[in-house]
Amino acid sequence: MAEWHRVAAEDELAENMPLPVRINGEPIAVVRLEDGIYAVHDVCTHEYALLSDGFCEEGKLECPLHQACFDIRTGAALNEPAEVPVATYKVKVENGEVFVEA
Repeated sequence: MAEWHRVAAEDELAENMPLPVRINGEPIAVVRLEDGIYAVHDVCTHEYALLSDGFCEEGKLECPLHQACFDIRTGAALNEPAEVPVATYKVKVENGEVFVEA
């Protein structure tokens, strides 16, 4: 059963700067965009690389290894070499604290 986990204070998240966190051993990247805060699985589906080490711009998270891009809001793989989407996680903010459901 999924549970909510506190991952950061809201003011710790800079826009377009992925924050790597681990929840129950799972690597997750938490990203603040202009329209909200999102969380995706932090490992590229093409080849093992942490997406949080990559570049984030215009709602896309780019893998640092082969430049595959993923939509932060949906997890969709946007270009090759990645073809498989990354998992997304629900996020909520309460009293200035960010929680991820995992």
